[in-house]
Amino acid sequence: MAPVSCPGPPGRLLVMALALHFACASAALAGEAPSEHEQLAVVARQLELADRLAAQAAHVTPDGPARYHFDYRRLNTDLEAVRTGIADYLAPQRAQPRDPLPLDGDYRRTTDGQRRKASTP
Repeated sequence: MAPVSCPGPPGRLLVMALALHFACASAALAGEAPSEHEQLAVVARQLELADRLAAQAAHVTPDGPARYHFDYRRLNTDLEAVRTGIADYLAPQRAQPRDPLPLDGDYRRTTDGQRRKASTP
């Protein structure tokens, strides 16, 4: 069987796959009201899937003439921070709340590997 090619950047494929997965998961959960613990466990599994999809997309990303590329390393760091926060909430190690780490949220880098500068209005 020949590999299937998807038009557009690999990041778009990742977003479409995640959207489909979240839609299916939310439809499955609509039948009954799961507890917060169950919902967060589902989110943790979905984050694992997102991490695997991003790892696959990072390996097929062409280093072509595009001006910007998706920064998968930064996405992985943010996904790990969210996973850690959920795991700490589900199985607390201590009673004191901790300060959450800020997420970067900017996953675009220039062709030379540098982070793009935010434009100012």
